[in-house]
Amino acid sequence: MAAASDEFQARIDREERIEPQDWMPEGYRRTLVRQISQHAHSEVIGMQPEGGWISRAPSLERKVILLAKVQDEGGHGLYLYGAAETLGVSRDELIDAMHTGKAKYSSIFNYPALTWADVGAIGWLVDSAAIVNQVPLQRCSYGPYARAMMRICKEESFHQRQGYDIMLALARGSAAQREMAQDALNRWWWPTLMMFGPSDADSIHSSQSFAWKIKRYGNDELRQKFIDQAVPQAEVLGLKIPDDDLQWDAATGHYRIGAIDWDEFQQVVSGNGPCSRQRLAHHRQVQEDGAWVREAVAVHAAKHRAGSDGPKAAARNSDTAQEGRADAAV
Repeated sequence: MAAASDEFQARIDREERIEPQDWMPEGYRRTLVRQISQHAHSEVIGMQPEGGWISRAPSLERKVILLAKVQDEGGHGLYLYGAAETLGVSRDELIDAMHTGKAKYSSIFNYPALTWADVGAIGWLVDSAAIVNQVPLQRCSYGPYARAMMRICKEESFHQRQGYDIMLALARGSAAQREMAQDALNRWWWPTLMMFGPSDADSIHSSQSFAWKIKRYGNDELRQKFIDQAVPQAEVLGLKIPDDDLQWDAATGHYRIGAIDWDEFQQVVSGNGPCSRQRLAHHRQVQEDGAWVREAVAVHAAKHRAGSDGPKAAARNSDTAQEGRADAAV
């Protein structure tokens, strides 16, 4: 076993991709199941805040774009659940773990989308943060996860542009629209920074994830990259980042920010966010309501397999019969 572990790490160090059929340590598998499932849950739960605005979008064009975006998020969840299933866990197990609180999803989706500007802020801030977080995952050591991220990141870029375009339209609009945009920024800024998670010094998973090259950059490093991108974008919009301590540090070439309220983060992650119960209750209800669809699909698939196997089975039986008659003749 020690030799297998050493060879596994050597492959990781050589930047080789690990595939489902390859041997892997149980800890590596568990870490991937935890991370990929959390990512998948986040994509699916993340459909809810924006999905509620599809019917209320201010124009047909905005409605069609938002509908496409929410559909994309559902697709991202499917890609990721599929990647997790290659590790020997079923989708039902993954979803049940989320429903029972054993598995988490991103804390950001436990906040309400109160106005149309929130849809813009989610696209601009939350999807920008997702891109910063997810681009390095395209180089993850586990092949199915890395390949899923390649498509997801391309689609997230569209999502970010959609959100920024909404914020730009509001910022250039009436005084009431600009105020609405600023209010959304005020409410979403800090929760977005929390998305990256606590400092890696406080993370129990980071060091091993770095060694296995599941993770490439630290939480603080990724958070800083996001801040350095977002602050100039806010300036273009004419909006103010809600942080009185924000300032440019010429010595480091980065923006410095005030203190993040990690107590709030822990409360939200623990299931006490503004919409935590609502989000899970809605997902459970949808899961129950859709049970008959999944059952029908399973029955159809079984019939299709039986139908396609029928001719093959008949051919095999015919060949066996002919062989039997030939043996008898001899």
